[in-house]
Amino acid sequence: MTERHLNYIAGEWQPAFSGATFEDRNPADERDLIGLFPDSDAADVAAAVAGVSAAWPAWAAQSPEVRADVLFKTADIMARRADEIASELTREEGKTLTEARNEARRIAANFRLYAGEALRLNGETYPSESGQLVLSVRQPVGVVAVVTPWNFPLSMAARKLGPALAAGNGVVFKPSEITPLMGQRLVEVLLEAGLPPKLVALVQGKGAKVGQAITAQPGVDALTFTGSYTVGKQIAASLSTDTRVQLEMGGKNATVVLADASIDKAVATIERGAFGLTGQACTGTSRVLVARPLYAELVARLEKSAASIKVGPGTAEGVQMGPLATRAQYDKVLAYVGIAREEGGRVVGGDALREADSSLAHGYFVRPAVVSDLPDDSRLWREEIFGPVVAIRPIDSLDEAIRLADDTEYGLAVSLVTGDLPSVLRFARETQHGIVKVNSPTTGVSLNAPFGGLKHSSNQAAKEQGGANVMDFYSRIKSIYLGA
Repeated sequence: MTERHLNYIAGEWQPAFSGATFEDRNPADERDLIGLFPDSDAADVAAAVAGVSAAWPAWAAQSPEVRADVLFKTADIMARRADEIASELTREEGKTLTEARNEARRIAANFRLYAGEALRLNGETYPSESGQLVLSVRQPVGVVAVVTPWNFPLSMAARKLGPALAAGNGVVFKPSEITPLMGQRLVEVLLEAGLPPKLVALVQGKGAKVGQAITAQPGVDALTFTGSYTVGKQIAASLSTDTRVQLEMGGKNATVVLADASIDKAVATIERGAFGLTGQACTGTSRVLVARPLYAELVARLEKSAASIKVGPGTAEGVQMGPLATRAQYDKVLAYVGIAREEGGRVVGGDALREADSSLAHGYFVRPAVVSDLPDDSRLWREEIFGPVVAIRPIDSLDEAIRLADDTEYGLAVSLVTGDLPSVLRFARETQHGIVKVNSPTTGVSLNAPFGGLKHSSNQAAKEQGGANVMDFYSRIKSIYLGA
């Protein structure tokens, strides 16, 4: 019997008011129906916002210790359930069990970090020529709408829900329609940890209607979104001027390999950044710029390395790369491989494995692709693909490396492979990216460090994840003047 899942609104698990549902299927085997989820609309969103609006002031009035305690308990429950939830994540999103376990176990650390932030919501005092005591305090924003992507459905949600709740806000949570079960599991854990039942609302839905309803709701005080630039731009344009918005969007990330680099290190760095997580990471490596003396050898080594990657269901023994998350992603990646060939590029890999291997016939499996010899105006070089496809071209100087790495509308992550310290310092200073990695992949970031990009990768309202300003988006600063 097909399991029917529910929204969580005003402290009650309930279907969409319309009764509509959508299917959630396993990308490794599209015959596997995970369940039916509510296909919500504006009526569900209105009820969710109203419920959270009524609940958050009582949470804001609680002591920081109370809020921190709930988040610490959330971390403990997530740590206990990590392997169980990781198995569900692999079934729902497709990443390998190792990748899923890494994400699920990291959530406990995320919530411990934000529990600590609840205790560090400090204000400041200022000298005053009038003799008054001038001080600032941090207060919650109010109702925070959280809209998350499917590629890290636990991690992205935790680093938005965690600080929002730590600051004393209420949350209306819209997870991706591709990973609705992970959104539900996170809400279940928060409630088990003792979060007041009406403080968070879970609104599931397919397509743009839920997001559009959220941006149209006057009771939403802030909205945080991670996803594509196209959708982020639409969100920003549709919000009222008094609604604060945080947007983390796409990337077209490059790894630069200088002439002194170790080929072994370069290959390992690029392979992990480009093909880990099936290439479905906003910080994933999709471009490589390599010093001309190393170009031919690096291309050959990467082609061989990509061909050796074992592709299959994330639960299978020895699998290194799972399926793409949806049929749309599968079709998009194959289309870009076709574009690369039309543009005259040398393409190794990029095969549609569901047609080539009967054991993979019901999943969205592709072989990772290495593309070289592309023209300067290549679409493959400039457009975000979000899959296991990496394009390579030679460079003749550090100046050219910086220019080409920055020659994109995005500015999220960039990596440099070299042992030359002056080149590292200059590259890190000059490149227009929010994250600069040296001798490590573009993917993989510290949970206590600021996260965010430049240009079309972010609206730069506030940094995500960690660092001194992580709570800036989720709190307002009020200045108070105390006179005798």
